[in-house]
Amino acid sequence: MRGIGEARAAGARRRRGIVLAVTGLLTLLVPLTGPAAEAEPKPTVEEVHARVERLYREAEAATDAYNDAEEKAKKQRKEVERLDKAVADASERLAGLKDEAGALARAQYRGGGMPMEAQLLLSDDPEEFVDDLRLARKGQHAQRRLITEVTGTQQRLDGYAKEAAGTYGRLERSREAKSGAKELIEERLAEAKKLEKKLKAEERERLRRLERQRAREAQARWLDSGILDEIDAEATPAGRKAIAYATDQLGKDYVWGAEGPDTFDCSGLTMRAWEAAGVRIPRTSQTQLAGLARIDVSEMRPGDLIIYHSDASHVGIYVGDGAIVHAPRPGRQVTVAGAGSMPIKGVVRPDA
Repeated sequence: MRGIGEARAAGARRRRGIVLAVTGLLTLLVPLTGPAAEAEPKPTVEEVHARVERLYREAEAATDAYNDAEEKAKKQRKEVERLDKAVADASERLAGLKDEAGALARAQYRGGGMPMEAQLLLSDDPEEFVDDLRLARKGQHAQRRLITEVTGTQQRLDGYAKEAAGTYGRLERSREAKSGAKELIEERLAEAKKLEKKLKAEERERLRRLERQRAREAQARWLDSGILDEIDAEATPAGRKAIAYATDQLGKDYVWGAEGPDTFDCSGLTMRAWEAAGVRIPRTSQTQLAGLARIDVSEMRPGDLIIYHSDASHVGIYVGDGAIVHAPRPGRQVTVAGAGSMPIKGVVRPDA
């Protein structure tokens, strides 16, 4: 009996030890899983504004990459179509040449395989000999032409095949770049929308007011520099047409990758505006900066394009009086803004 009692007492002590250990562990875990852990400080509207602006900037830069990849893919698809047609034409020509070569071979076979020159020497009729000599020479020229053309056509086909392989490779890389950019755009936009959605209605309105206030402050600093005293050039006829097109789009939604007529992204709007003026310009803000004539800010005139941010990820069309028309970002519409409301990277002139 004594042994049983001691065993029971030892078991009770072990159970109390386990209970105490578990209780201690739970005490440690409560701060990690309870209300205290969830009470993460809520970001201020200013902090949300900074994060949202960064996310939209990243999405806009990715949109440029997406548009650039799409433009390259368009050119490469056209090149593939051209090569496909060239291959089809060359293959058809080669088939015709092979038929022609077969006809010559059959004619020679019917002559007993004897060279045409030998057949002429055995002719009894001098006039027929002369006529046949002309025909023989024509036949020889035809054979040489045929051999040359067959060889050339085959070489062209081989060249087309090699060129097509390179074009298909570039097209596939453009598709991959476009797909990667699209994924990044959607990821950044979803994150920005999630942040904004967490705000209450009055906070979202305050966020909008904060955006406008920051833009006004930047514009005021730009104007205080006296820059408008130096900018006095007038728009060209083409510039006026581009401005007219851009202002006709006011109020239309921004959609990344869109180039009209119902929705636009920033460079889609400037491209279409200048297209309406009869001038074809590159598709993205980065390629517009790289491919168009650079102009000093003090020399710009209405119709010129202002490229913004250090990565050249945004563009607007200058309309005069220190203002631009631009497509700002997702969730916004084509609007008028201060030309100095964002950091200026450079100014370019489509009709230089």
